[in-house]
Parts: sequence; C-alpha cells; structure tokens
Amino acid sequence: MTSMAVSLSRRSREPVPAGATGMARVDRRTKNLTKRLQPGEIAVIDHEDLDRVSAEALVACRPAAVVNAARSISGRYPNVGPTILLDAGIPLIDDAGPDAMTTIREGQWLRLDHGQVFNADAVADEAPALVAGVVQDDDSVADALSLARQGLSGQLQAFAQNTMDYLVREKDLLLDGVGVPDIATKIDGRHALIVVRGYHYKEDLQALQHYMREFKPVLIGVDGGADALLEAKRKPDLIVGDMDSVSDKALTCGAEIVVHAYRDGRAPGAERVRGLGVEPVIFPATGTSEDVAMLLADDKGASLIVAVGTHATLVEFLDKGRAGMASTFLTRLRVGSKLIDAKGVNRLYRSRISGVSMLVMLLVGMLVLGLALWATPGGSILLQLLGARWDDLWAAIVGIFT
Repeated sequence: MTSMAVSLSRRSREPVPAGATGMARVDRRTKNLTKRLQPGEIAVIDHEDLDRVSAEALVACRPAAVVNAARSISGRYPNVGPTILLDAGIPLIDDAGPDAMTTIREGQWLRLDHGQVFNADAVADEAPALVAGVVQDDDSVADALSLARQGLSGQLQAFAQNTMDYLVREKDLLLDGVGVPDIATKIDGRHALIVVRGYHYKEDLQALQHYMREFKPVLIGVDGGADALLEAKRKPDLIVGDMDSVSDKALTCGAEIVVHAYRDGRAPGAERVRGLGVEPVIFPATGTSEDVAMLLADDKGASLIVAVGTHATLVEFLDKGRAGMASTFLTRLRVGSKLIDAKGVNRLYRSRISGVSMLVMLLVGMLVLGLALWATPGGSILLQLLGARWDDLWAAIVGIFT
C-alpha cells in the first residue's frame, strides 16, 4: 500500500535565528554522521521518517540545527524522532530536497535564515540560498503525527504480507535452525545478554551491572552494541552484525566475530574484519543483525536471552522498516519464553533481596561484630568504654525529665 504523504506546515515553534552559523557535517547515514558531529555544528542528513534512536544520537551531539533533505515524517507511521529534536531545543529544517546532499559540502560554513540555508562566506542579501526547507515546530509535527496514525492500518497489512514472505524464505532457519554456523564461544546452559545500541540501552546496561556480576552471562554485542559494552567496562564475548557501525577497538578486543551476510553468502563486513587480522564466522540470513544474534544464542543452547536496546513495540518495528519488522517479530516468536526484556530482568533481580532481609542481615552482622570484639582483650575494653558512655548518656537524658 502506498504510504500516505504528509506535508508539514511552515509554522515555526522556535525559528532558526537569522544569521545563525555553523560548520556542516553531511552524511546520508545518520548513524555515521553522529560519529563525527560536534556541538554547535549543523547536521545535514537524508533521513525519511527520523526514528527515535537516530534522533537521540543527534541530540547527544548537541548540533546547532538539523537540516533534513527528506521528510522527517512521511506519514507512513507516527515516528517520534522530530519531537525528540524539538524537545531538546534543536531547530529542524525539514524537506530541504535531495540537492541538499550534493550542494552542501562537508565542512562548509553555513548561515541559516529561517527555512533557508546559505553559504556563510557569501555576501548577505546577494547570494541565493543553497537549499530551502520547512522549519518545523510543535504544532506542525503534532499535526503530521495525527495524520500518520491514520495510516497505521495500511502498515499492518503490509507487515502481515511481509511476515508471510519472510517465513517462506527463512522457514528452515526459523523452525529447524538450518544454516546456523558453529562458533567457539560456549553458550549452552548459560544466560546470553544481547546488547543493541537502541532504545535506552545505556540505562538498561547500568541497571544490569549487578546481574552481570552475579550470573556472568555470555555478552553479545550487535554491531555498535559491542562498543556499548566496552563503554560499560564489559568486554563482549561475541560480536554479531554486518560490521558497519562497530569500532576497530571492539573488533580487536578478543571477542569472537560473527559477520551477518546476505543470503547468497556475500559478506561485505568480512573484508574489514580480516583486514584487522581477525578471521570471522559467516552467518548468511535475511533478517536483521539483532535477529541473527537471538537465533544464534537460542540455537547454541542459551538458557535465557536478555535483550538490551532491542525492538519490541509496533512503532519500534516500524522504525526499522517493513523488512525488519517481519524478521524481528518471527524471531521473537521462535525464541519464545527464553527472551526477556532487560527492564524485566532488572525488576526481578532487584526483588530477590527484600528490605526485611536486608534488615535481618544488618542485625546479624552487628551481632557478629559485637561477639568478635568481646572475644578479644582490646575489643572487650572498647565495649566496656562504650557501655560506660551509654550509661552517662542515659543518665543525662533521665536527668532532663526528672
């Protein structure tokens, strides 16, 4: 079904200040751009339906503004990326057109005047605008999201069809595990913690520090998720993905590498890994890399699969695109009860030690400490002195009321 196009209005929530300038960082892939985008620079992207993860990555870089060559909300589904940018106070110039990616050069100084983008070095009022777009605001984005919600039924129909197509293509892998490669990492009988650099992954990883210390799960980083583990002071045991967004540091940290390849066996990421002196395992599959990681952990006997930053809701599936929706949905059905969200594990883990148990442990500890002190000559004297001080204090308190 054809996606419903939405034309966002030109009302301005917080107009881009006339004369505002900044250095341009240009990239068609937002996740690549955020690796080099610095505070105060202007991000130039080509990202239709700006998703939550990409928007949060942009916000973390604190750019002066974002210029999007595409429509940030096409009407396909109610994506929240533009709202996140506006809530962070970052101006969004939207739908600047495909010429923005070629007309604006990397490192070029830009001057913004509402919806127009000028070369900052050009003489004001004489040079034409490089590109022009729409300055978005709260109202225009809210209107677009309202219209986009009306198109969800079409997306659900497309999802149902795509799910059937994917099941036909990958039924052997999903049902029988055919095609899952052998790996050296031992997973059988252990927990597997799969980390994707997605929704709230930093908070979830922080909350799971105690869980990781106690259960020592197999740590699986999906592409940039490997760097997320390193940032959390954890070394991944296994790195799975097409290797387009993981650092060389992660790839050479000693983890086993599984390159997610196309179904025909082509694996562009393998060349990069081999160039670092590491021989990868190749896993051909048509799903997403996080799905491949889950299927691998399940096939190798993980007793529990804990997911951090993965996609679970309808909007999150749509953020990945239709193809990703089908594979993720069916993979979760395949893994079944083994799979649990990181926040769920955190709640269960915290509930294992109640407040009453902590109080009992504290009292027992104090009793043991007292007995240990009483059993030593020095400790006995110390306890006698403390007892004398307590008697003096009690006598003083009684004296106040008599």
